Amino acid sequence: MLGLSANLRYFLCCQSTDMRNGFDGLAGIVRNYLMKDPVSGDVFIFLNKTRTHIKLLYWDGDGFALYYKRLERGRYDRCTAVNELSKEMKREELLMLLEGLSYGDMRRKKRFKFG
Repeated sequence: MLGLSANLRYFLCCQSTDMRNGFDGLAGIVRNYLMKDPVSGDVFIFLNKTRTHIKLLYWDGDGFALYYKRLERGRYDRCTAVNELSKEMKREELLMLLEGLSYGDMRRKKRFKFG
């Protein structure tokens, strides 16, 4: 089961992805295009060109887990990073993305953070 923990790091791929890619194809994109380690325990997020499909790839210690969702109406928010391969996201930003909320115009209030 994929749990969206605050202890994990989340990376949104800023280029559209062919949703026919499975575990190995997405892991190859992470390794060869994003230049990250797919078995690091980080969560990698991919959107298709029309931003109606999303996939989350995660290594849980003994294998890959894949979350896949297709919207019936609407679109996911686009990556706002310019000239970057991926954008690191906070857990809250990912939850907002999955719920269809736009986080680009929002500002984060100051909070205590341990560590």
